[in-house]
Amino acid sequence: MPYSREMNQPHDYTQQQISQPPGMQQFYNNGVGGQFQPGYGQLPAPIVTQPGVQPPVQSGDWMIMPAGIPNCPRGLEYLTTVDQLLVKQKVELLEAFTGFETNNKFSIKNALGQKVYYAVEENDCCTRNMCGPSRPFDMKIFDNYRNEVIHMHRPLACSSCLCMCCLQSIEVSAPPGNVIGSVEQEWSICAPSFRIKNQLDEVVLRIEGPICTFSICGDVEFNIMSLTGENIGKISKQWSGLAREIFTDADFFGITFPLDLDVRMKAVLLGATFLIDAMFFEKSGHRETDRPGML
Repeated sequence: MPYSREMNQPHDYTQQQISQPPGMQQFYNNGVGGQFQPGYGQLPAPIVTQPGVQPPVQSGDWMIMPAGIPNCPRGLEYLTTVDQLLVKQKVELLEAFTGFETNNKFSIKNALGQKVYYAVEENDCCTRNMCGPSRPFDMKIFDNYRNEVIHMHRPLACSSCLCMCCLQSIEVSAPPGNVIGSVEQEWSICAPSFRIKNQLDEVVLRIEGPICTFSICGDVEFNIMSLTGENIGKISKQWSGLAREIFTDADFFGITFPLDLDVRMKAVLLGATFLIDAMFFEKSGHRETDRPGML
């Protein structure tokens, strides 16, 4: 038989038809040939989240929650690895142009600029605009998964330093319904001061403010003090520019505290920040409430 070059070539198996059940044939064609068998749809997408769990919100710029933290209320795990929080209020255009008070919204970030929580005030229109900065409110703190992990309640109270029996306060719960501490204003004429209490109603920290809380071209600092008088941190209302300060009440705060501080007290200090903001740096219409000390 004469030699044929074709006889010496390897067999082309890629053109061979493989007899398989329809489901297997679809899988083979999808994985090898790259074409789908006519008459059959694509394979369903894999399930990447567990049933009943909300998907994260744009997780790229969010802080990753530390795992395996014992004796920590759910949602406060983020606070175990931070010693600084940055609280930035969202600018509300309706409020800036009309003076019509709207519910405040805040983003809460760590020192790296990663989002830790976001906060939303819950209040009705009449209370916001009739009571102004002295209004009661509920502040809801949400995590990356849209879970409310911290709840804060500020009752209605007098804003005058002359009323000793009706001072300002805010109660903090984590998770909602489980009180972990509170912030209570102390009576003072010149410089504002607050006491920080734990879930047992015991005073564990104090906050001392400046004699003048005017925020003109500079930061306003409230020092966090231990019971022995040691300065262990601060809540700082940071200067955010002339235009932003004059035309909006969108404030910017920095909170510093010891890394090993109980996460519950870190959450209570966050509540103290919202209380201080409402008392000293909120606007009523276009009128700023910044004032010397407690006057």
